[in-house]
This record gives sequence, structure tokens and C-alpha cells, in this order.
Amino acid sequence: MDVFTNNIGSEIGPGSAGSVSNISSSEELIGLQSTKSSNRLNQIDKVRASGVGDHIALPQLIVCGDQSAGKSSVLEGVTGLPFPRQDGVCTKFPTEIILRHSSGAQSINATIIPQTSRSDSSRKTLHAYRKTLLSFQELPDTITEVAELMGIQRSEESTSGPAFAADVLRIEVIGNTGLHLTVVDLPGLIAVANEEQTEEDVQLVGNLIDSYLESPRTIILAVVQANNDIANQGIIQRARRFDKAGERTVGIITKPDLINAGTEGRIALLAKNQDTTKLKLGYFLLKNPSPSQLAIGMTPSQRKQDEENYFRSSTWKKHNLNLSRVGINALKTFLQGLLDRHIEKELPKVREEINLLLSNTERELEVLGADRPTVSHLRTFLSRLSMEFYNLTKSALDGTYHETDSVFFRNDRADGYSTRLRAQTHKHNARFATDMRQYAQKRRVIDSQDRGSDETDESDDLHEITKEKQLLVTRKELMEWVKKVYQDSRGRELPGNYNHILMSELFHEQSSRWQQVAAQHLARMDSETAEFVDEVLLHIVKEDDVRQEIREITNASLQNNLTIAQEELRKLLEDEKRQPITYNHYYTDNIQNARQDATRKLIQKAVEGTAVDWNGKFHVSNTTLDSDKLLASLQKRVVVDMDEQACLEALAGLNAYYKVAMKTFTDN
Repeated sequence: MDVFTNNIGSEIGPGSAGSVSNISSSEELIGLQSTKSSNRLNQIDKVRASGVGDHIALPQLIVCGDQSAGKSSVLEGVTGLPFPRQDGVCTKFPTEIILRHSSGAQSINATIIPQTSRSDSSRKTLHAYRKTLLSFQELPDTITEVAELMGIQRSEESTSGPAFAADVLRIEVIGNTGLHLTVVDLPGLIAVANEEQTEEDVQLVGNLIDSYLESPRTIILAVVQANNDIANQGIIQRARRFDKAGERTVGIITKPDLINAGTEGRIALLAKNQDTTKLKLGYFLLKNPSPSQLAIGMTPSQRKQDEENYFRSSTWKKHNLNLSRVGINALKTFLQGLLDRHIEKELPKVREEINLLLSNTERELEVLGADRPTVSHLRTFLSRLSMEFYNLTKSALDGTYHETDSVFFRNDRADGYSTRLRAQTHKHNARFATDMRQYAQKRRVIDSQDRGSDETDESDDLHEITKEKQLLVTRKELMEWVKKVYQDSRGRELPGNYNHILMSELFHEQSSRWQQVAAQHLARMDSETAEFVDEVLLHIVKEDDVRQEIREITNASLQNNLTIAQEELRKLLEDEKRQPITYNHYYTDNIQNARQDATRKLIQKAVEGTAVDWNGKFHVSNTTLDSDKLLASLQKRVVVDMDEQACLEALAGLNAYYKVAMKTFTDN
């Protein structure tokens, strides 16, 4: 690591900083200029001036660290712009400095980029702010003015307004700057929330800093205080999260004059990148002006001389500091070389991204078609869209997926969605038929040993929409229910008979879940159709606003169709609530089969007992005597309960009619 650091130092050379003494504030901005980087910086300037910077990340430099770590002083030393640095005053919002080199007259303009979460009126007010500064000396007052406009708390005693803002103050400097560069001063990281800085402020500042750190073309100047253990300063760890290779993070150590006497060795090791916390690009050691020095005023040359005298003292000299890593001018010289290499590395990537952006934009423009200045052009455009929509929809409904647009109907999408509407409709209809067979009856007969395992047999979405769970009963429990309804519905009929009310009440209760199952099917089909329409619009309409307007029309039509379908379902259900009646021969066949099956079981049970009367042997010859013996034996064992006989007949009729009605309802 030391070899790498020394190579950088020898490459750019400490002597190159000697020419910066006795220069004015405007000349201070030229400190980062070099002949080698002029062409590259001009290329970046052309790209930024064309507005591409709003779509592609361009090289920029940010200063970040904990609160009151000396970030603003570092930024002023690099750019020459005077930022407020009073004791106890911290950066409340991002300040973005745009330096554009030009041979013309110098201009300084201040604007605000409002955050997207603000209301429209607030964003409009902030966006309208524009101020032209006559000199850099107006910058502190401008920052105070902007803070008030953003609604930031003016003092610790004030409780109105937030303590920080995500709005960005943009200072654009055009003139003989020698740079085409963006430099950003960010609010300091908050270690612990307090009365003036809430947990929301902590989160806001953290997210704001992360949004800058994550850009791969951002050079991170991580400012750490010498009088605070670096392990307690989160900016280094935060930078490593987004710059794992450490190729764009520079550590800057400030306030060495505030450390305890005798601890200079620890700071020297850190500055020489020999401590436990190492950075690939190493550290720089700076002495920012003290509050008393700021009060009386200090020129850049005086700051340079003060730093040189401080680090050449015997206290620091014995630690053999690398002078190319000490002082603000050494930092500026290093940054020029770093920026030069960074831009050289990023320019090919920027070029590729610009070409990709250009290709995508041209493709989008081509899809949009020609201008539509007249009503006739608009009518032609909408007619073309309607025909494309009709052709895709017709192919989807007919199942002819390869005749119109095979790309749209491809069946290997990564998200698993299928635009083959007819196939999806078959799946939903088949699922509905299965749900009607298995889950539509209120009482379903199961074996007693299957009761526990069958409790959650319903599908999840069906179980969610059903108001009451399906009852799983044994045949004995089913007969008990039939008997109860039979007893509650008896009229003037003789024992062993039942009236029409019994069949009606049994069927209506057993089919009470049909509405819920059918409504779920309608909801699934409505969702499937709506999603298909969205996919069609996304495929044929490339303009977001046009697609949204068309979607509003299609949504209204789909809602109307759903209302019609729900009304048809209501009519079908109303029909089922009437007295059960059918002329389908399948009902008669089911009744006959049920009766024959019941008679067969009854005779079989009686015959099994008859054999005992004949010493375990059962034999009937074609004689009157044997026939009489058989009938006498059967009469002793066939005991008919008239109410049970009526309930058995009713249950057979219910099952026969339910099957016929369910199939008709499902098909409808």
C-alpha cells in the first residue's frame, strides 16, 4: 500500500503546488487545471452542456463526513468559494457547485432543485428561484436566504420546519475556472438523534448521502476528524459499501490541531495509510483555519503558509510525513491527477451509455411515428392503434397465436405471464368446473377417517372469498340433516311421503355456495382480461400519456362488461332459488339407479340373515314351499321406518337433481 501511495506522490510531484502562492480567489479555482486533462474536461463539458448529465452519471466530486468534521472548509480550499463555517453551524442541505470553464466573462448563478416529495406549489416556488451573484462574497447570505425559502429551522429555539432538506442548492460558476466539474457539499452524518435532530432527520441525511455515494462516477472525499477515533466515524464504512474496491474514496483528516499532545503518532500512522483502517487511495492531512483565523480573515496563500509552518514543526516533523499528502494544495494537486485518471477510465463507458441512450431514444421516436399536428393525423394514428388492438385481441380470442404477432404471444416470458387469452380462459373455466364439483355444495360427504385431512381442502383464494366454510360430513350426519329438514317441513302428507317444500329447502341450502364460487370465477376472469388488455396497450402504445388515456377508456368498458356479467349471474342464481324443476332424463335415470341400488342393498342384507335359518346354507328351488320359506324369512328382517324411507327418497332426489342443476349452471 505504501508503494502505491508513494508512486502516486512521485507521479504528480509536490513541487507542482508551489505556483499556487499569492493568487487571488478567482485564480484559486485554476488549481486543479492541467494541460493533460483539458481535452478530457472539455469533452465532459460538451456532454454536460447538452443535458445528457440528467440521464447519465458524469464525474463529480463530493465532500462528506460526520457533522462539524470540517467539510465546508475542505470544499472552500478546493474550489475557493467561501462557505459558512461558524462554530455549531452545519450544512443543512446539499450544495452543488458546477464549475464550467469559459474564456468569456465570469457569471455566478444560484438555483434550487426541489425534491420530488414536495407539493406542486412548493416545488414551483423553489424551482422559480434564481439569483445572480456579483461575487463569491455574496454566497453566505445566499445560503441563508435559500435555507429560509426551503423552510428549514432558523435556530435551535425554532421548532417550525425541518432541520434538514433534500432540496439542492446549485451554484453554477462559468468563467476562467479551469474546470468542468461538479463538487457537492453534503450535510454531515448524524450519529445520534437529539432534540434538534430527530430520527427522521437521521434517516433523511443518511439516504441523501447514499444517493450520491452510489454513483460509480463520484469521487468520494471522506472527511474524518483527527480528534475522534476513526472507528467511531461511519463515513469510511459507508463509502466502502458503495466503493468496495476503494478506487474512488480519498480519506481527508482534519483538525489535527485539536488532538491531545502526544497522540500525533497515531494520526501520522493513519495519514501514512499504515493504521488498521486503510484506503487504497490513502489519506490526506489538512489543518483547516481556526475560528479566530476566520474572524480576522485568511487568504489562500496565508492558509498555505500556516499549514506548512504547522506540519514542519518539530511535533510533526519527527513522524516523517509524506509532504505530498499534507495540506490543501497537495490535496488539490492529487485530485487533479486522480480526476484525470478517473475521467480517462470513465469516458469510454460514458460514450457507450450515450450511444445506448441515443439508440433507445431514436427507437422510441421511431415508434411514436410522425408528428400529429391536425385532427386528421390524430384520427389516422388512433385508427392504426385500434386495428392493432383488434387484431391482437381477435387472435387471442380465436387462439391463433402465430398469425398476427408471434413476439407478443411468445410463451417463454421471464415473469411467467401468458398473453394467450383463449388458453388462459380454458384453464380458468376448467378450474371453475372443478371448484363447482368439489367445493360448491354446502355439505360434502366424506369418510369419517378423512375428516381431519380434508378440513383445508379448498383452494386459498376460494377459501378467502367464501363467507362460510364448506361442511364436511359423514353419510350419517347428512341423513340427520335431511331428517331435521323433513320434520320441520311436514304438511298433510301421509307417513313415508314428503311434500315439494322439502326438496326445495334441501336444494337451496345445499347450493347456497354457488354464488360465492361463481363470483370468484368472475373476479379471476375480470383480472385476467384486464391484465391482457394492459399487455396489449403496453405492446402497441409507446407514449405513456396516450396509453394512460386509452387505458381509462378500456377500463370503463371492462367495468361495464363486469357489471353485465354480474347481472347475468344474479339472474341465474334467481332461477335456482325457485322451485326445483327439470325435464332432463338424466334426473330420472339417477332416481331409478338410486332406488335400484337401495333395493339391492336391502335384499342383500336380508339374504345374509336368511342363510342362518337354513343351517348356514342358502338354497331355493323352484317350488312353492321354498318360495314361501324365503318370503317368510325376508319378512322377519325387512323392517321399514316410514320417516327414514321418506328421507332416503328425498336424499336420492336431492342428489339426482343437484347433479343436473349443477352441470347446467356451470355450463351457463
